[in-house]
Amino acid sequence: MELKPELGTPIALGRTAEIYAWQDNQVLKLFYDWFPLESIEYEAQIARSISATGLPVPAVGDIIRINQRNGLLYERLNGESMFAALIHRPWNVLRYGRHLAELQADMHARSFQTGLPFQRQKIANKIHQASTLPPQLQAKSLSALEELPEDNRLCHGDFHPGNILVTPKGYRIIDWIDASCGNPLADVARTSILALGAAETPQVKGALPKVWVRLFHHAYISRYFQICPGGRDEYLRWLPVVAAARLSEDIIELQPWLIAQVASRYAER
Repeated sequence: MELKPELGTPIALGRTAEIYAWQDNQVLKLFYDWFPLESIEYEAQIARSISATGLPVPAVGDIIRINQRNGLLYERLNGESMFAALIHRPWNVLRYGRHLAELQADMHARSFQTGLPFQRQKIANKIHQASTLPPQLQAKSLSALEELPEDNRLCHGDFHPGNILVTPKGYRIIDWIDASCGNPLADVARTSILALGAAETPQVKGALPKVWVRLFHHAYISRYFQICPGGRDEYLRWLPVVAAARLSEDIIELQPWLIAQVASRYAER
């Protein structure tokens, strides 16, 4: 049955959906009409499976049809994203960086296979789809990927401050659509590429905000390897591979920086 309520103004906007307040302490993630239903069903399935692990995630509800669009209900959480908290309280930059690492290390301590795609295949597919990556660098990235070890740990795939909610009940991790079963260090490399790349975008203007981004990343990566010693050399090997995969997302302002990250690693190979 299709509902036709008055939704009011969205409380948040995303690339694939709008977020609205809903009844019974829930929010409605209302997807744009071009977003496929099977992807929404997949997100709901993954959200339920991950919630069962005991990780701090919002509970997921039903898929409903609203105003000729599909929506997914989630538990409503009072708070703001860690990204918003960093903007409002930049003096907490080191603390938030450490907390991000602690959340990710806790997640990586859990093995998880049921229903999740394999990380290596997802990364390989993205590198193949990276049309702006020069063919020679694409071949080297795929070859490097084959040499890196696999694992069966739960990886978020898009772990950054925008996907962490700061609530009165603690942190909550959201947006698991890119989750996979794989190597934690690839997931850490992805977070690094997202964080360091943010400093290269037009949205981060001025020397001071760029310094804050780098301070945040330094606190994050230092704390992660304090909790999970070893693996720094392997992490460095993952960085250009993940940068190559990121190019598939067609973020025009980041393309020169991402290509440089790949090229600098393989220049002598």
